[in-house]
Amino acid sequence: MAISPAQKTAIEEIIGILVAATPSRGKRQLAGLFLDLVDRTDWPEYYEVIPEPRCINGIRANVEKNRYKDPLNAYTDLSLVFWNALFYNEPGSQIATDAETLKNILVTEWQKRSVLPSPRLSPPPASPQKVHGVLASAPPPSSSKLKLTSDPVPSTSASSPEMDVDVSGMSPDPDIENDNDNDGSEDARTASIAGDGDGDGDGEAVIRQLEKSLPRWEGFGDSGWMSEVNKDRLLELVVAIKSHKDVIGNRLAVALEAVPEEPTSPILSYQSSLSLKMIEGRVRSRNYESAKDFDLDMVRLFEKARRWHEPCTEPYARVLLLQRLYQALSSSSPPSGPPYTSSSNFASIRAGPGTARPLHSADAEGVPGVTTFRVSNRDRTFVDEVNYKGWSIRLADWLHLSNPDDPSRPIIGHVFRCWISDEPAKKGQPGVTVCWYYRPEQTFHPAHTLFMEKEVFKTSHFADHPVEDVIEKIACQFTARHIRGRPRPPYWYPGFPLYVCHSRYNDRERVFVKIKNWSSCIPEEVRKKDEFMPIYAFERLVYPPKVPSPFVSKGAVKGPGGVGEPIERAEGEKIEGGGTGRKRGRRNNNATAAVAEGTTSTAATPTVTKPGATSSAIPPHYQQQQPQKLPATTAANTSPDTKDRSMLTAAGNLSIPPIVDKLPSETTKYFDRSPDTNEVLWFAAPPMNVARPPAAPKHSMAYLHYLARKRKEREMSDGDGDGDAAGMDEDEGVGVGVDADMDSGAEGGGHSRTAMGKRQRCAVRPTVSEMMATALDAVASQLG
Repeated sequence: MAISPAQKTAIEEIIGILVAATPSRGKRQLAGLFLDLVDRTDWPEYYEVIPEPRCINGIRANVEKNRYKDPLNAYTDLSLVFWNALFYNEPGSQIATDAETLKNILVTEWQKRSVLPSPRLSPPPASPQKVHGVLASAPPPSSSKLKLTSDPVPSTSASSPEMDVDVSGMSPDPDIENDNDNDGSEDARTASIAGDGDGDGDGEAVIRQLEKSLPRWEGFGDSGWMSEVNKDRLLELVVAIKSHKDVIGNRLAVALEAVPEEPTSPILSYQSSLSLKMIEGRVRSRNYESAKDFDLDMVRLFEKARRWHEPCTEPYARVLLLQRLYQALSSSSPPSGPPYTSSSNFASIRAGPGTARPLHSADAEGVPGVTTFRVSNRDRTFVDEVNYKGWSIRLADWLHLSNPDDPSRPIIGHVFRCWISDEPAKKGQPGVTVCWYYRPEQTFHPAHTLFMEKEVFKTSHFADHPVEDVIEKIACQFTARHIRGRPRPPYWYPGFPLYVCHSRYNDRERVFVKIKNWSSCIPEEVRKKDEFMPIYAFERLVYPPKVPSPFVSKGAVKGPGGVGEPIERAEGEKIEGGGTGRKRGRRNNNATAAVAEGTTSTAATPTVTKPGATSSAIPPHYQQQQPQKLPATTAANTSPDTKDRSMLTAAGNLSIPPIVDKLPSETTKYFDRSPDTNEVLWFAAPPMNVARPPAAPKHSMAYLHYLARKRKEREMSDGDGDGDAAGMDEDEGVGVGVDADMDSGAEGGGHSRTAMGKRQRCAVRPTVSEMMATALDAVASQLG
């Protein structure tokens, strides 16, 4: 619901009271430190700790510009100003005391105004208390760095729920920010996705709790509707949808008629009764004043049916096929009929994901010429957005598009261009160029592969679609953000389909490659925006569950993909998207570790196998290369790039390949390289044949007995030095002969009491300065 004028006035009054508040004694402005944003340069750690900063001036500006759609969103932002300050600053500090006072004033003044809904008294989900799981009275993480004893800083931001929000203050996202991040911390967390899950169902509860508080979709817009037609044409459209049958005679409208007339879900764009029978009755009685009103009811009916039927089922497929038929019939160039037939389920393209092949593709399988490897700019004029059936489609939006091969699995597309056709036959018709994302059943993968729920994979396929192919708007998140929260409007609303992506899929070689830099997967114009697809944060990380391959799970599906292994290409063979095939060796089931690519170059970065990574929810990399043939003495000390010494190999005949990550140059520079292959001499484990260091010298028992006897005789001696000396010399000679480890004695082989009875002191050589001083003295004495 939108903020009414009375609610807007009340919120502005509350903000005025907060700004004018002063302590009980004195005229100091309590809100002075909360008016503006914290300086990012002076306090960078603030934005690392506070997930969503807020400030009073920013919120006041958003209220004046009517950017809030719900008064509770304005209250949440105001309360965040003070919850952030209570978290960041020391309890009992002046700024924490002021924040507590102003928070109480906010609650009191808000509750006084009956036009405003009841406020939330606990910290909101986006507060640092909930994100970090720390009570307001407890110090924040790394408090030794963050405590403020003087010049306290307020917690602020100018963002609003209906605007793009900077999420840089959230937990660091190495997969998004850094393409060369290899510290393994994010990988370790991502690898546990779905394997461990939440088990007790708490994760689902966290998701439901957040989605209940998110703003609802306001419904279809005012643009892109069907042009005015004769009212008899409206009846023809209804009859065509109601009577359409498939090739074996099944009437598809049964799926629409199975949907109840009454509202079926609170997340729909409307809450009135609606059905195909009701629409037919209104058409026959000529109750529709315009074609737009009829078009809106039909689109709402398809929205209701899409949410009623389970995705990827036969009824769901029938709903989507009828929707595409309706959109074709209501376009400016409807198909001929009745009866209406189509070999592509009325989609504009001839083949879908898994079957389509790009233009000039060398592959013999599939339908060539459907997609391309890049965005085309021929015979079209690029525009910022296109409108269709109440949808406003912009750059970087995600869409469901009609799939000619399987209507139950609409194409998942990411918009890279919006355009108006300049072709003579299609002059003025709007369309979009999208990058296709594949579902698991549209890929080839080993049967044991596990996927995240709703996981999809980016491909190199780009396709042009007219707006008639658009089914609905959806959203897709990268894993690092998907486990942290849900997209903010207008990128996503509760009830919209939501997918998660972690890897690219190369359908030419049938391999998955982890996406390390998400910004490289979005249009260049959007990469410059730091706030692309901001999120509402969960109270804690929530990992999606893990599901088996759709080809081996219960109710196995049939798709263009299948169970299979990566395809090995000859070195130098041209592959899709440019480039050449990598040199690959024959797969060895007893040694599943992958090896480095391009290790013949000095600047190349080798890869390292992560042992024990077989339980990852992410399809592992399968690329392998021909191992280097080194001498046995060299191969034993080289990295896993040339000789597999991983735990997987030691465990036996395992068929699950390990995940491979490249070592960053910051690490490899500390290791030597093989002079023959230029490979890093990296050890996967400590060597088994470590050379033992020589033991410290030990005296024999005979020698120790000799020393003890000599010491005892010395104590009993009556002082006869010569006799003792002679006796000791003789005994020492015997001792030397008995102890083979003993030194030979004094210079010249003599055995004197001084040489053998006591340890000789090493003569300390003079320093260079002393030697120079001695030489100068000698020269001076000679000259003198």
